[in-house]
Amino acid sequence: MSDLVCTNCGEEENLLGEQVDEVITITCEECGLVWDRDLTPRCRTCGREDVRPAFQAIVEKSRGTQLSIQSMKLVYLCPGCNPELLARWIESNSPLPPDELPI
Repeated sequence: MSDLVCTNCGEEENLLGEQVDEVITITCEECGLVWDRDLTPRCRTCGREDVRPAFQAIVEKSRGTQLSIQSMKLVYLCPGCNPELLARWIESNSPLPPDELPI
């Protein structure tokens, strides 16, 4: 399921976004509903807004079986749903390991 869904008709595909300054206005091309997109980070599981930003490593094999960090992605950790990961991030301030390792 997409993060962006029309609350009026449930449409996920035919949505048109337009950015003016720092506001993104979404128009549902199915029912015509228009709304401003809320860019506040939230927990995908429980919806809490008091999430903490952290970086997660993206790794690839560089030689044989050696793994190297190629880049990082920004993730948001919820104190209620991810307390262990959040504690590890706060303690180490190092990128979190990836969810999956390359084969």
